[in-house]
Amino acid sequence: QVQVVESGGGLVQTGDSLRLSCTTSGRTFPTYVLGWFRQAPGKERAFVAAVTWNGGNTMYSDSVKGRFTVSRDAAKNTAYLQMDSLKPEDTAVYYCGVTTGLLNIAAKMPKTYHSWGQGTQVTVSS
Repeated sequence: QVQVVESGGGLVQTGDSLRLSCTTSGRTFPTYVLGWFRQAPGKERAFVAAVTWNGGNTMYSDSVKGRFTVSRDAAKNTAYLQMDSLKPEDTAVYYCGVTTGLLNIAAKMPKTYHSWGQGTQVTVSS
């Protein structure tokens, strides 16, 4: 069982930056992948970014590529989502999850994730 806790959300203005954190605990394996998703009101949970457990490989959705950076600090059991040049359409609840699937096959699919955090709200005002 893996416990996941997100933090760092808040209210910012268009063009601002924000960094989300995702701390994991419990039994984990070096083959895990950590993913960030977001869910806006009335919409399905959507993939944002993912990183391998050792932090060596990453993947992004087209909507955030070039603006967001995902990383993981293994020593701190914490992953980060650095969000720059934020837009109002980035407003959502952001979730962090853990999957045993491969980065380039399963990371984009929420159904492959077995552990989720409670989410953290990000609101970008125009």
